[in-house]
Amino acid sequence: MKALVYDGKETLNYRDMPEPEPAAGEHLIKVEAVGICGSDMHAYHGTDPRRPAPLILGHEAAGHIVGGDRDGERVTVNPLVIPEENEYTRTGRENISPTRELLSMPPREGAFAQYLRAPTENLVTVPDAVPLAHAAMAEPLAVCWHAVKLALRAVSEGADRRALVIGGGAIGVGSVRALAAMGIEDITLVEPNIARCAFVRDAVGINAVESVGDARFGIVIDAVGYAVTRAASCRAIKPGGVIAHIGLGDGEGGLDIRYMTLQEVTFIGTYCYTKQDFRETAEAIFDGRLGDMSWTEMRALADGAEAFSALDAGDVATPKIILTPWS
Repeated sequence: MKALVYDGKETLNYRDMPEPEPAAGEHLIKVEAVGICGSDMHAYHGTDPRRPAPLILGHEAAGHIVGGDRDGERVTVNPLVIPEENEYTRTGRENISPTRELLSMPPREGAFAQYLRAPTENLVTVPDAVPLAHAAMAEPLAVCWHAVKLALRAVSEGADRRALVIGGGAIGVGSVRALAAMGIEDITLVEPNIARCAFVRDAVGINAVESVGDARFGIVIDAVGYAVTRAASCRAIKPGGVIAHIGLGDGEGGLDIRYMTLQEVTFIGTYCYTKQDFRETAEAIFDGRLGDMSWTEMRALADGAEAFSALDAGDVATPKIILTPWS
């Protein structure tokens, strides 16, 4: 099969790779759509030790089951694999299990390929009316769904529920959509990249601005995760408010601990999603609660290296690039 292989820092090659062989309890998936995630970009930059080269990256996938009694079934893939039961799985928090595995991290290859193997229990059937490119967005949007659920649980009754989302990428846009689906009406997204901000505002229909000045909000979602955005979160959060930090841009600096302590600001680090979150998100895509999904850009997997380079240079206005392995 053809695959886009991470061979070293900022080096991706489209080349032949062995077709995966499903183990017991797994299915072979013919990948039709796979998104480029921020974590793929971290690997591309050589800053993610969890993803050593050579490796097939990519974990936001949808396609068709090949073979068996479900041959041809359209599915989206939950890439989070939990190999054994433990205290986290028993309490519904398998997303933070120390034994978790993720497609695109050893020992599992990812979905930037024509075929992928995945556990049967990780597959969610996609209705015929839903494009597989939209279904592939279940994974990143599940991250948003989980984060918003955690943030809203932490908001005090009667407190300010106006929300600010920092970052106009897929996680930022997805967080806005998840907030709206869960009843938040006053939402602002801040994105300093002029082209992306304009796209999110004009093409996606979100209240997007390049700066919020001195405004403060009851809820802040940091969908980027760098020191500069953590600092912006602290400037924007009201006393008693809630910050949900999703992004994994870097791990140092930015938080105003004095302000957060004196003003009783709740900070929630949030990673990934549970199986229940993934299924809820998929259903929300399927039934339209997450709105129009046509805010992605489609490119061929064979052109994946160029797509990564364009993202790295900040030359992509759309929040998400979806790669197609068969075009």
